[in-house]
Amino acid sequence: MKMRRQCSRSACVRPAVATLTYDYDDSTAVLGPLSLQAEPHAYDLCEVHAERLTVPRGWQVVRLATEFEPAPPSPDDLLALAEAVREASRFVPQRVTGLRAEPAPVTHEVAPTGRPTFEIVKGGLDA
Repeated sequence: MKMRRQCSRSACVRPAVATLTYDYDDSTAVLGPLSLQAEPHAYDLCEVHAERLTVPRGWQVVRLATEFEPAPPSPDDLLALAEAVREASRFVPQRVTGLRAEPAPVTHEVAPTGRPTFEIVKGGLDA
């Protein structure tokens, strides 16, 4: 199953809307719409990171788009959604009948309720 592409920035979980590529020979960064496929030498960015993009001093940025839209659902996304709905519809809750209500076993001591009590312990600092 194909997952929706996320922003390449670490710890960012927003969906990618733009693709950033570099041309080191020309000292140029190119920011454009999200590419059709993930490329190993390109970075997918969310809208926030695409808007805040900065480049090193002396570099120029070529922005092929100024407004970015999320990628439309791919056929794989729609297929995954349909499969999830199908799987959820297969679950049929079963009624449990004929069981007696028994108290649950005690697995710990129940603390006494009310006001806490204190004891004087001999052998402390005042001894």
